[in-house]
Amino acid sequence: MEVQKFYYDNQIVKKFLYATLLWGVVGMSVGLLLAFMFLFPNLTDGISWLSFGRLRPLHTNAVIFAFVGNAIFAGVYYSLQRLLKARMWSNFLSNFNFWGWQLIIVAAAITLPLGYSTSKEYAELEWPIDIAIALVWVAFGANMIGTILKRRQRHLYVAIWFYLATFVTVAVLHIVNSMELPVSFLKSYSAYAGVQDALVQWWYGHNAVAFFLTTPFLGLMYYFVPKAANRPVYSYKLSIVHFWSLIFIYIWAGPHHLLYSALPDWAQSLGVTFSVMLIAPSWGGMINGLLTLRGAWDKVRTSPVLKFMVVAITGYGMATFEGPMLSLKNVNAIAHFTDWIIAHVHVGALAWNGFLTFGMVYWLVPKLFKTKLWSTSMANAHFWIGTLGIVMYALPMYVAGFVQAFMWKQFNPDGTLTYGNFLETVSEIIPMYWMRAIGGSLYIVGMIMLVVNIIITIRKGSKVTDELAEAAPLARVTKHRTAKEGYHTWLERRPVKLTIYATVAILIGGMVQIIPSLIVDDYVPKITSVKPYTPLELEGRDLYIRESCNACHSQMVRPFRSEVERYGEYSKSGEYVYDHPFLWGSKRTGPDLFRVGGKYSDNWHFNHMYDPQSTSSGSIMPSYKWLIKNELDKSMTEKKMEAMVTLGVPYTEEDITRAQEWMDEQGTKIEQNLFSDPDFAKTYEADKKYAQENNEAFVEMRNREIVALIAYLQRLGTDIKVKTNEGEVTLK
Repeated sequence: MEVQKFYYDNQIVKKFLYATLLWGVVGMSVGLLLAFMFLFPNLTDGISWLSFGRLRPLHTNAVIFAFVGNAIFAGVYYSLQRLLKARMWSNFLSNFNFWGWQLIIVAAAITLPLGYSTSKEYAELEWPIDIAIALVWVAFGANMIGTILKRRQRHLYVAIWFYLATFVTVAVLHIVNSMELPVSFLKSYSAYAGVQDALVQWWYGHNAVAFFLTTPFLGLMYYFVPKAANRPVYSYKLSIVHFWSLIFIYIWAGPHHLLYSALPDWAQSLGVTFSVMLIAPSWGGMINGLLTLRGAWDKVRTSPVLKFMVVAITGYGMATFEGPMLSLKNVNAIAHFTDWIIAHVHVGALAWNGFLTFGMVYWLVPKLFKTKLWSTSMANAHFWIGTLGIVMYALPMYVAGFVQAFMWKQFNPDGTLTYGNFLETVSEIIPMYWMRAIGGSLYIVGMIMLVVNIIITIRKGSKVTDELAEAAPLARVTKHRTAKEGYHTWLERRPVKLTIYATVAILIGGMVQIIPSLIVDDYVPKITSVKPYTPLELEGRDLYIRESCNACHSQMVRPFRSEVERYGEYSKSGEYVYDHPFLWGSKRTGPDLFRVGGKYSDNWHFNHMYDPQSTSSGSIMPSYKWLIKNELDKSMTEKKMEAMVTLGVPYTEEDITRAQEWMDEQGTKIEQNLFSDPDFAKTYEADKKYAQENNEAFVEMRNREIVALIAYLQRLGTDIKVKTNEGEVTLK
C-alpha cells in the first residue's frame, strides 16, 4: 500500500504554548493583586483603571480565555494532527486563529480596565470583540473539521469527540448569550431583560465552564495522560458513556446558579435534577483517567508530568462532586453568594485546568525542542509548591464561606439578627483572606518556576521544526455498518454525523429551558407600578455596570427570613422587566443593594463613594473618587433610550425629547440634598472659587457622575408596594 509523507505543523503549537505561559503569568498576577486588594482596599486608590471592579473581569477573562484558551489550542493542534495522521487543513486558518485570539485578548486587556463591560459573567466583552471571538472560533472549527475530513486515520479517537462538542457548543453559547443591541462602538444593551437575561446568562455561564474549561480538557486528558503514562485508556466503553451522557446532561444544569431567585420554580427544579445526574458521567471520566495509570504508579512517583495530571484529574473529581452537591437547594441556601463558591471555582481552575496545563507543557516542550527538561527537580518542586498553594487558597475560602453563611442567618432570641451589620461578617473573615493571598502567592511562584524551567529547556534545545510523518491514505470504505461493526465504531468513522448528533444532544436542554422564557407571555408576571428608569437613573446604572459593582453586590433578595429582615421584601420577577442587562450578581463581598433605595441619604452615598471607611468602619470597599470629579457624559442618553425602546422599554417620544431637561431636574434635586451638609457646601464652594481664580473649567455637581449613580441607587427596590398592618406602603 502506498505510504504518504507529510509534516505536522509544530510551529502553531509552539506559538500557542508561548502565549499560554505569557498570559498565565499575567492572569494570575492580576488575580493575586485582587486578593491583596481585599486586605488593602485602597492599594490602587484613585486610579480608575486599576480599581477592583474593573480588574476582576480582566482576571477572569485572562485566566479562562487567555491562559486556558491558549492551552486548549496548543493541545488540540498537537494531538489532532497525530490522531488523524494529517497536517492541519489550512496554515492560514491556524495562524488566523492564533493572531486573532491574541488580538482579542489584548482588546480585552485594554477595554475592561477602561470600563467597557457588559457586566455579564465570563461574557463582559463588548459587541465588536464578541463578533471577533465568533469569527476566530469559527476559523478554529473550520480548520479542525477540514483536517478531520482529510484524515488518514479511519476512526475518530475519543479526544476528538470532545473537541468537536467543544467547538459546536461554545459557538452556540457565545452567539445566543451575546445577542445585544449596539448603542455606540463600545456600548450595547443585552437583548434579554431581567429573568430571561439571567436564565440565558447562566445557561451560558455554567456551560462556559462545562464546554470551555471541562470538555476540551477531558479531550486533552484522554490524549496526554495515556501518552505520558505509555498506557492505553482504561475503558473504551466508559469513554462512550462518559462523552454522550456528559454533553447531554451538562447543558441543562445552568439554572442551579439561580436557586431561590425570581426564576420560575420549574426551571430551578430542572437545573437541580440534571445537576445531580451530572455526578455519574463526571466521575466516570475521572475514573477512566485515573485507572489509565494502573500499573504506572511507580512512574507517577518520579514523573512530575504524571504528578500534575493525577492531581488535575483528582481536582476534576472533587469539583464535579461538589458542583452537584451545591445544586441541592438546602446546600445552595447556605453556599450561594459566599466565599464557598470562590473555593469551589478555584479547585477546578487551579487543580483541573492549571495542573493539567502544567503537565501538558512539561511533556510537550521537550518533545517539540528535541531535548530533556532542564530540571526535573524544579518541576517536582513546582508541583509541591503549587499543590500547597491550592490547599492554602481553597481551605480558608471554605471556612470563610461557612462563617459568612451562618453569621448572615443567625438570630437572637428576640427575633432580631445577631449580626445586623454586614461588616461584622467581613471583619470576621479577614484572616482567611490573608491565607488566600499567601496560597495564591505560592501558586504563582510555582508558575514562575515553570516559566524559568521551560525557558532554559528551550534555550538548550533545538529549533522547532515541522515533524516529518508518514501514513497510508485512508482507503474508501462503505458508509454502511458492516456485520461485525458496533454502532459507535461505525459512528466514529462518520465525523459529520457524529457532530450532528452531538449538536442535537446539546441543543435539547437549552431549547427546553430558554424558548419558554422568550415566547410565553406570562412567564414573568407584570407589575403595573414598575416603571422604566429615568434618563439620569439609566446613566447611573451604566456607571454601576462600568465599575462592575455587581461583582461585589447582589441585587436579589431571596425569600429567606434572614434576608428579608436584613434587606427588605424578597425580589419579584416582575421588578426586573426593564433591566438590560440583569444585575443579580453572584457574590456578596458587600451587602445586597436591591432594596437600598431610600435607605440612606444622598450625602451618605456621596461620602461612601468618596471614602467608604468614613461611613462604614471596617469596610474593604475601595474609594471611587473619580466619580465625584468626572463630568457625566450625557451625549448618548437619547440614543440609549431609543435602544431601550427597541428592546421593549416603554419610553415615549416625549420622554426622549425632554431627557436632558429631565436629567437636569433630577440632578438639581440631588445637588440640593447634598448641599444640606454644611461641610459639603463649604468644600464645594472652595473648589469652585479655586477654579474661577485659576481659569479652570468647573463642573456643577448636578452634572457629575456621582449624582447619576446616586439617582440609580436611590431608585433600587422602590417600585412596588406591599400591604402591612399600617396600610399600603412603598418598599424602601
